[in-house]
Amino acid sequence: MFRKLMYLCSAMACSMVIAQGAAAAPTADEQAVATAVEKLRAAMTSPIDRASLEQLVDNHLSYGHSNGVVQTKAEFIGQLVSGESTFVSITLSDQTINVQQDVAVVRHTLTAATNDSGKPGNVSLKILMVWKKTGGHWHLLARQAVRFAAPT
Repeated sequence: MFRKLMYLCSAMACSMVIAQGAAAAPTADEQAVATAVEKLRAAMTSPIDRASLEQLVDNHLSYGHSNGVVQTKAEFIGQLVSGESTFVSITLSDQTINVQQDVAVVRHTLTAATNDSGKPGNVSLKILMVWKKTGGHWHLLARQAVRFAAPT
């Protein structure tokens, strides 16, 4: 009886380990979204890559800033290109990606060094992004930022 119980426990433990490994592996869409997020991060960092921004951002973009301002695609890209909003560096952490068919919800923490209109600064934000897959490519459809106090 003891031997059967040990086999059963071992089998259950192995099944749990295998299930956790399968759940932890990103799907192809999750990996594609992660790549798109990284391309957007790089395109937003000085020097600005306008062509990449144009390709990564949906024409119906709703880009919400932590101060409540919401921008269109043209306004978002224009502010970056003009230097009004400049990211010297952007670091993303604690990222999660949830894909449901052709929509992906991405959450992460963004910390950045900025140089908005020539004024250096730092920002720490919690970000929510919505990406939509069209024509086989992921495009940023919506983004909202919320300020938080970064740990010291």
